[in-house]
Amino acid sequence: MSFHLHLDTETVEHAYPWEPLTVHTNDTVQEAVDRMNEAGRGGILVVDDAGVLVGIFTERDALRMTAAGESFETSVADKMTSSVETLHVDDTVGTAIRHMSTGGYRRMPIIDGEGRPAGVVSVGGILRYLVEHFPKIVYTLPPEPHHSTQEREGA
Repeated sequence: MSFHLHLDTETVEHAYPWEPLTVHTNDTVQEAVDRMNEAGRGGILVVDDAGVLVGIFTERDALRMTAAGESFETSVADKMTSSVETLHVDDTVGTAIRHMSTGGYRRMPIIDGEGRPAGVVSVGGILRYLVEHFPKIVYTLPPEPHHSTQEREGA
Protein backbone atom coordinates (compact mmCIF):
# COMPACT_ATOMS: atom_id res chain seq x y z
CA MET A 1 0.00 0.00 0.00
CA SER A 2 1.34 3.45 -0.79
CA PHE A 3 2.16 6.26 1.63
CA HIS A 4 -0.65 8.37 0.16
CA LEU A 5 -3.24 5.64 0.71
CA HIS A 6 -2.37 5.29 4.40
CA LEU A 7 -2.62 9.00 5.01
CA ASP A 8 -6.01 9.21 3.35
CA THR A 9 -7.55 6.11 4.91
CA GLU A 10 -6.22 5.74 8.45
CA THR A 11 -7.96 7.90 11.03
CA VAL A 12 -6.26 10.13 13.59
CA GLU A 13 -6.65 7.38 16.19
CA HIS A 14 -3.70 5.68 14.44
CA ALA A 15 -1.44 8.71 15.10
CA TYR A 16 -1.05 7.97 18.82
CA PRO A 17 -3.33 10.63 20.25
CA TRP A 18 -3.09 11.53 23.93
CA GLU A 19 -5.99 11.08 26.30
CA PRO A 20 -7.71 14.46 26.60
CA LEU A 21 -6.66 16.51 29.62
CA THR A 22 -9.48 18.84 30.61
CA VAL A 23 -10.57 21.54 33.02
CA HIS A 24 -13.98 23.19 33.34
CA THR A 25 -14.75 26.78 32.42
CA ASN A 26 -15.22 27.71 36.08
CA ASP A 27 -11.74 26.44 37.09
CA THR A 28 -8.92 28.93 37.63
CA VAL A 29 -5.84 29.37 35.49
CA GLN A 30 -3.80 28.10 38.45
CA GLU A 31 -5.80 24.86 38.49
CA ALA A 32 -5.26 24.48 34.75
CA VAL A 33 -1.51 25.08 35.06
CA ASP A 34 -1.26 22.62 37.96
CA ARG A 35 -3.03 19.90 35.94
CA MET A 36 -0.78 20.60 32.93
CA ASN A 37 2.34 20.32 35.11
CA GLU A 38 1.15 17.09 36.75
CA ALA A 39 0.48 15.52 33.35
CA GLY A 40 3.59 16.96 31.67
CA ARG A 41 1.50 18.60 28.96
CA GLY A 42 1.84 21.95 27.20
CA GLY A 43 -1.89 22.54 26.91
CA ILE A 44 -5.25 21.68 28.41
CA LEU A 45 -8.73 21.53 26.90
CA VAL A 46 -11.48 23.61 28.48
CA VAL A 47 -14.96 22.07 28.58
CA ASP A 48 -18.38 23.31 29.67
CA ASP A 49 -20.72 21.56 32.12
CA ALA A 50 -21.91 19.20 29.36
CA GLY A 51 -18.29 18.19 28.59
CA VAL A 52 -18.29 20.00 25.24
CA LEU A 53 -15.00 21.56 24.13
CA VAL A 54 -15.19 25.36 24.36
CA GLY A 55 -11.51 26.34 24.39
CA ILE A 56 -7.87 25.52 24.95
CA PHE A 57 -5.33 26.95 27.36
CA THR A 58 -1.62 26.49 26.63
CA GLU A 59 1.72 27.17 28.23
CA ARG A 60 2.06 30.16 25.91
CA ASP A 61 -1.10 31.66 27.40
CA ALA A 62 0.40 31.19 30.88
CA LEU A 63 3.66 32.85 29.77
CA ARG A 64 1.76 35.85 28.39
CA MET A 65 -0.09 36.18 31.70
CA THR A 66 3.18 35.94 33.66
CA ALA A 67 4.84 38.58 31.47
CA ALA A 68 1.85 40.90 31.99
CA GLY A 69 1.88 40.28 35.76
CA GLU A 70 -1.66 38.88 35.74
CA SER A 71 -3.09 36.73 38.53
CA PHE A 72 -3.50 33.01 37.95
CA GLU A 73 -6.56 33.05 40.20
CA THR A 74 -8.64 34.32 37.29
CA SER A 75 -11.07 32.01 35.48
CA VAL A 76 -9.50 29.89 32.75
CA ALA A 77 -12.52 30.76 30.58
CA ASP A 78 -11.34 34.39 30.54
CA LYS A 79 -7.84 33.49 29.31
CA MET A 80 -8.42 30.48 27.02
CA THR A 81 -8.44 30.54 23.25
CA SER A 82 -12.06 29.95 22.34
CA SER A 83 -11.75 29.63 18.56
CA VAL A 84 -10.16 26.18 18.62
CA GLU A 85 -9.33 24.33 15.43
CA THR A 86 -10.33 20.71 15.94
CA LEU A 87 -10.21 17.35 14.24
CA HIS A 88 -13.09 14.90 14.23
CA VAL A 89 -12.59 11.27 15.27
CA ASP A 90 -13.26 10.23 11.65
CA ASP A 91 -10.62 12.58 10.15
CA THR A 92 -7.62 10.96 8.51
CA VAL A 93 -3.95 11.29 9.39
CA GLY A 94 -3.51 13.23 6.14
CA THR A 95 -6.18 15.72 7.21
CA ALA A 96 -4.44 16.15 10.56
CA ILE A 97 -1.08 16.78 8.89
CA ARG A 98 -2.63 19.33 6.52
CA HIS A 99 -4.39 21.26 9.31
CA MET A 100 -1.38 21.19 11.63
CA SER A 101 0.99 22.21 8.88
CA THR A 102 -1.06 25.09 7.49
CA GLY A 103 -2.13 26.35 10.91
CA GLY A 104 1.26 25.90 12.58
CA TYR A 105 -0.25 23.79 15.39
CA ARG A 106 1.86 21.49 17.57
CA ARG A 107 -1.24 19.77 18.89
CA MET A 108 -4.91 19.60 17.89
CA PRO A 109 -7.92 18.40 19.86
CA ILE A 110 -9.96 15.52 18.47
CA ILE A 111 -13.71 15.72 19.15
CA ASP A 112 -16.54 13.24 18.84
CA GLY A 113 -19.90 13.84 17.14
CA GLU A 114 -21.19 15.72 20.17
CA GLY A 115 -18.21 18.07 20.45
CA ARG A 116 -16.65 16.30 23.43
CA PRO A 117 -12.87 15.81 23.53
CA ALA A 118 -11.82 12.33 22.40
CA GLY A 119 -8.06 12.94 22.32
CA VAL A 120 -5.28 15.25 21.24
CA VAL A 121 -3.04 14.56 18.27
CA SER A 122 0.47 15.98 18.50
CA VAL A 123 3.41 16.46 16.17
CA GLY A 124 5.16 13.69 18.12
CA GLY A 125 2.29 11.28 17.47
CA ILE A 126 2.32 12.09 13.76
CA LEU A 127 6.09 11.59 13.65
CA ARG A 128 5.79 8.25 15.44
CA TYR A 129 3.13 7.18 12.92
CA LEU A 130 5.42 8.11 10.01
CA VAL A 131 8.44 6.35 11.51
CA GLU A 132 6.44 3.15 12.01
CA HIS A 133 5.29 3.17 8.40
CA PHE A 134 8.64 4.13 6.89
CA PRO A 135 11.39 3.04 9.28
CA LYS A 136 13.90 2.25 6.55
CA ILE A 137 13.69 5.76 5.10
CA VAL A 138 13.70 7.54 8.45
CA TYR A 139 16.43 5.50 10.12
CA THR A 140 18.82 5.61 7.16
CA LEU A 141 18.78 9.37 6.69
CA PRO A 142 22.19 10.93 7.27
CA PRO A 143 22.45 13.33 10.22
CA GLU A 144 22.84 16.19 7.77
CA PRO A 145 21.04 15.19 4.56
CA HIS A 146 22.47 17.95 2.36
CA HIS A 147 26.00 17.87 3.72
CA SER A 148 28.92 17.82 1.33
CA THR A 149 32.54 17.69 2.43
CA GLN A 150 34.59 20.79 1.81
CA GLU A 151 37.94 19.05 2.07
CA ARG A 152 39.25 15.84 0.67
CA GLU A 153 39.23 12.99 3.17
CA GLY A 154 41.88 10.31 3.49
CA ALA A 155 45.58 10.10 2.78
